[in-house]
Amino acid sequence: MASPIIAAILSFFIPGLGQFYTGQLLKAVVLFIAACIFAALSTILIGIPFYIIVLIYSIVDAYNAAAKMD
Repeated sequence: MASPIIAAILSFFIPGLGQFYTGQLLKAVVLFIAACIFAALSTILIGIPFYIIVLIYSIVDAYNAAAKMD
């Protein structure tokens, strides 16, 4: 069983890692790639809001996925 708190913390540090922890491999890869793209775009200030959205979504989704596994 996956812990919702651990899943959320993992996604906080690396978007998609919480999804990987809960077994959602495809979603993990997509979120990680999206976070990398928006992080790269943040060097020109365009990607910052999108990166934050991806980060928050990743944290909430990882928590909810782990909570449903109980």
